[in-house]
Amino acid sequence: MPLKYFFAAFLAGLPATAGAQSDPVAPEPPAATAPEYHSPGDEPPLSFGEEVLDDVAEPPMTLERMGRILHALDPELQSAPNAFQLTIREVTVIVVFDEAADRMRAIAPVRPAEGLEEAELIRMMQANFDSALDARYAIAQEALWAAFIHPLSPLERDEMISGIGQVVNLVLSYGTLYSGGGLVYGGGDSQKLQRELIDELLEKGQEI
Repeated sequence: MPLKYFFAAFLAGLPATAGAQSDPVAPEPPAATAPEYHSPGDEPPLSFGEEVLDDVAEPPMTLERMGRILHALDPELQSAPNAFQLTIREVTVIVVFDEAADRMRAIAPVRPAEGLEEAELIRMMQANFDSALDARYAIAQEALWAAFIHPLSPLERDEMISGIGQVVNLVLSYGTLYSGGGLVYGGGDSQKLQRELIDELLEKGQEI
């Protein structure tokens, strides 16, 4: 199945959850539109910033709080009963949640899985071990995805923002650095460039 059709069907086929009874944010449910793939080098990679650690523990992550944080990252955020859709650096990110299972995941399509060569698969597994950080490359439903997966209620604001930034970085750096944008060994410029996106997203979420 072509990925653009699968991506539209993905949202429509998600199971209903306990969170489906209330609309956590104002935007209307997303239209079933297909995201565009991005060639490496189209945009400078997203980047990491230093997280501010507060002495006061954060409240548990709820769907309402998640919606407010994501809306700060993308004012055109769209919501469905069990998912949010936002766009960062022209990369479409879907945040799926299940309150009953207390789990969430942020995913973004990279390319169709068909045609992936063994060398690429090995390179992505290497990246999953080190440079992808908290995000990862994964294959599902005939597509290659970048994904960040975490328990829902203990998820902290900056942790979620950083995870989403890493997902976008994995999409943008596919075929080149295969990096989530944080720890890059060596003395070059890659680490600074990849920190910029996550710094930007963390700044947007500071007031939530």
